[in-house]
Amino acid sequence: MNNFLSFQIHGGNDLMVILMESLSSLLVFFENISTENPEKFLYSLVPGVSGMDNIHPLLVHFPIAFLSIFFALDLVATLAKKNQWHHVASWFLYFGTISSLFTVIAGLIAASTVEHEDNVHEIMEHHEHIGLTILILAVSLSLWRIMSGGLISRIGNPFHLMLSALLCALIIFGADLGGLMVYQYGVAVKAAQAVAVSDNTTQNTTTPPANEAPVASNPIAPPVHHHHHHHKHAH
Repeated sequence: MNNFLSFQIHGGNDLMVILMESLSSLLVFFENISTENPEKFLYSLVPGVSGMDNIHPLLVHFPIAFLSIFFALDLVATLAKKNQWHHVASWFLYFGTISSLFTVIAGLIAASTVEHEDNVHEIMEHHEHIGLTILILAVSLSLWRIMSGGLISRIGNPFHLMLSALLCALIIFGADLGGLMVYQYGVAVKAAQAVAVSDNTTQNTTTPPANEAPVASNPIAPPVHHHHHHHKHAH
């Protein structure tokens, strides 16, 4: 009995210490808010977002999640014959459509402002076209859903599901191209861009062989393609 009481008291003391430490950390957090400038505070709070040149990589997760859940839930509702689930799926479709709009806008801005090499330009164009197609499909399915009162007729439901499946397939292909640009070519990755500049500088300052005339060094990295969408698009 005494051991049990001793354990309870000791456990209570540990809990009190944890609560006091948490309260102290919270007070320090609020004190930093009042003393630091907004830009520095934002960087300390969300350093990843603060380091982005464009918020497209942040927004893109929302339409992927919403539209994927919409298709999965709508398919299950059809198989299980649960009409109420179709209404729930509709809301995921609407949220996915709205988030797709903002994601595409941010992506178009990124394509015009983020530095990228010529070999990435074609990949970026395909990624852009897929994103616009996803937005058009999502808007079309949403309008169809709204006009039908949230429930698609039995005749139209198979076609609606096929378009939804196509929508998810395009999301996969678009995400694949986005990952290719980031992870293989380092688009908008500052560390990769710094390494590329360093490599080019090293190559330009290399001492020529003795039997060749010296070449003037050029420490400036070769110009990076800064695309401003001068190409004509056929969306």
